Amino acid sequence: MASTTIHNDFMNLKEESALICGASDGIGKAIAKAFIEHGACVTLLARNEEKLRAICNELGDKAKFLVADFNDPQGVQSVVAQHLSDNQNFDILINNTGGPTPGMLLDAEITDFEMALRMHLHCSHLLVQLLVPKMKLKGHGRIINIISTSIRQPIEGIGVSNTTRGAMASWAKTLSNELGPYGITVNNILPGSIETKRLNSLMESKAIKTNKTFDQIQAESIETIPLRRIGSPEDMANAALFLASEKASYITGVSLPVDGGRLQCI
Repeated sequence: MASTTIHNDFMNLKEESALICGASDGIGKAIAKAFIEHGACVTLLARNEEKLRAICNELGDKAKFLVADFNDPQGVQSVVAQHLSDNQNFDILINNTGGPTPGMLLDAEITDFEMALRMHLHCSHLLVQLLVPKMKLKGHGRIINIISTSIRQPIEGIGVSNTTRGAMASWAKTLSNELGPYGITVNNILPGSIETKRLNSLMESKAIKTNKTFDQIQAESIETIPLRRIGSPEDMANAALFLASEKASYITGVSLPVDGGRLQCI
């Protein structure tokens, strides 16, 4: 019983409300589940209504959902603005969406960059502009961006993603300086190899290009990770849970790798 009490107090998000982007699968879904388990009310934001409805049925009455496509930043803005007009406010924002199409940087078209920036930087910025005014009034807020370890160490074969994630990291650091005086923290989580559809897709693509099997590519990847395993979405959710909690109230402007130690830089 004592350990349960400590657990609940340490990560207590009771009476907190979170908007979680990209919550129809993988990391976003895991974060939504963890937040609810620790007392928060969550609103899931993604484009697949069928998946969102099923997840909310699974998570219970503390979960709601909004449907919007991150390829359309103005559409995302409109959907969330309408939700806010119904006297809803959010204490926590999780910016998270799918990664750009892989490929060599030199082969990328300008439209590839435009699409990636729309989905990541533009949508995140518009959501912050919508949510921050009420956070300022409350003197409290958490903005957590799910980015990538590529902001520290570019990853081969995903040039547009490396570029876009770097822009997101710079945006977030600047924002943390501007919002700190209002009690609002802004932090990034940098996933390494996490068991998601995105990672599996990248590994499958690499297997085809190198004439290897998926299992061989996965084994090679694990060998580069000091903890010798692929991470789980729950590993990511635990990091988000801590940064959203009161225990992280003096942490802002940081980029936290959750990668099993794979990054070779300090």
